[in-house]
Amino acid sequence: MKIYLSGAIRGGRQLQKTYEIILDFLQKNNHEVLTYHVASKDVLDFENSLSEVDIFTKDENWLNECDCVIAEVSIPSLGVGYEIACALYKTKPVMAIFDEKFEPISAMIAGNTSSLLVVEKYSSHSQLQGFIATFLDKIQS
Repeated sequence: MKIYLSGAIRGGRQLQKTYEIILDFLQKNNHEVLTYHVASKDVLDFENSLSEVDIFTKDENWLNECDCVIAEVSIPSLGVGYEIACALYKTKPVMAIFDEKFEPISAMIAGNTSSLLVVEKYSSHSQLQGFIATFLDKIQS
């Protein structure tokens, strides 16, 4: 399955290790993560080498290509919110996950009743991985 992994980049990199854990889990389960760079420690250097139009175009292409979006939404990010909205508009399943330490999250995510959106709060990385596995199993069946 082709997955668009979304997480805060310019909004803050406090959860970069969590993004790495998500990426590793997805790759170990044979999924193609189109946006693997989100988990990179050097993602800001990568983004600085591109124009904003290039970033937008590349992300839009990946959103068109992906089967689903997994968005870590603990850290408020305009880009992540935009990616979620675009994915839902394109009728892509979306999982928005957040660490309970960062509660509350945006009401625009938490209050969204779309059948394509699953929102889960996790308290450990193993719980996070379980939620992701359940989400992917459900959309693959």
